Amino acid sequence: MDWKPWLTRWSEEWISAAEPDELDSAVLRDRWLGFAPATEDEVAAAEARLGVRLPPSYREFLLTTNGWRDAGGFVFRMRDTSDLGWLRDHEPYWEDWEDLWEEDNPDPDNGNRFTRGLLLSADADAGILFLDPGDVDEAGEWAAYSLFSWRAEPPERFASFTELMEDLYAEFHQLRRPEGETRDSWDARVEQARLDVLAGNTDDAAAVLERAEDFGRVRATVLRAQILLFLGLGDEARQLLGQLLHPSFQPDGFLADPLFTEEFLPYLFHEHLHEAPSFSVLDAAMIGERPEITAMFSEHEPRFRVAGQGFVYGNPEFDEPIRRARAAHADDTDALWTAIREAMPRWRPRTADHVAPVALLADPVLAAALTPERGRELLATKRGGA
Repeated sequence: MDWKPWLTRWSEEWISAAEPDELDSAVLRDRWLGFAPATEDEVAAAEARLGVRLPPSYREFLLTTNGWRDAGGFVFRMRDTSDLGWLRDHEPYWEDWEDLWEEDNPDPDNGNRFTRGLLLSADADAGILFLDPGDVDEAGEWAAYSLFSWRAEPPERFASFTELMEDLYAEFHQLRRPEGETRDSWDARVEQARLDVLAGNTDDAAAVLERAEDFGRVRATVLRAQILLFLGLGDEARQLLGQLLHPSFQPDGFLADPLFTEEFLPYLFHEHLHEAPSFSVLDAAMIGERPEITAMFSEHEPRFRVAGQGFVYGNPEFDEPIRRARAAHADDTDALWTAIREAMPRWRPRTADHVAPVALLADPVLAAALTPERGRELLATKRGGA
């Protein structure tokens, strides 16, 4: 990591996205979330006090900025060489968390990551950042951890301090969505991933989209939900669709977009009316004062009372052969799959964010023919004029 230019960009993006009352006068004056660099003597003194040599990436970080403000969304201040210390000395009560995941300890003869951890965070929202000197790679990097009690999740491990900081930077983007080079770069990568998915190159594109979601690119969520549905990962896909219906996450105009009304919505209504054991995605979306969701539900619910009716499967060139096959082979999943596969080259997206015929999965007759293996084959088919 070349810390200085990267942290400078982070600082500029933070300033551009922050509310006026959030801006420290020194940050605004210096355009810098950090502080003056630590000197070699200051780092050496901290190492002598701790009795260890710090890992390379963290050492270089301190020589770039002796501390840091606003790391991600929930760490407000990181420690510097003067107050860097062991977790057991500063916040020993976190050790109780180790009992929940003690099997993850790579060096049980040397305590655990909490008793031997080096505390990095100075002020955080019921959480900590720390390094584990008992988990060191060939480059001398210590594993890094992030843990927040309100997440009710295990400590999240990173291979190095650098990877931890990259995750906190992505978290900042996800929460604040600042304008600038980083946002524009991810938007370009999401667009290329969309083209790759339509060309049948799904695996690498899906990985790009998942990382783009970490940076708050909502379009990536819209695209990846479609991929997950055809890979048979329905639970994860429905979680993403639930996010897209949340007011703080919902794309502008999403509820009126044909991709939603003619593709996602038939699928969600089928889940709501026929499959959800107790609580569907639509049930969750209607919690609270959500008049737009209630109106949408009332408007469209009559269309989807009968599975397979009230919607079309796609453009006419695709819809017609699918309907013929359904009428002729409703009980023959192999014949239905053959018809779907043969029709796929004629399928066209409804919108710029449409990459797969989700409407097929809203019809239980056709969905039965689309196993995860066949869904993967469908995604590998060049389609949509790509």
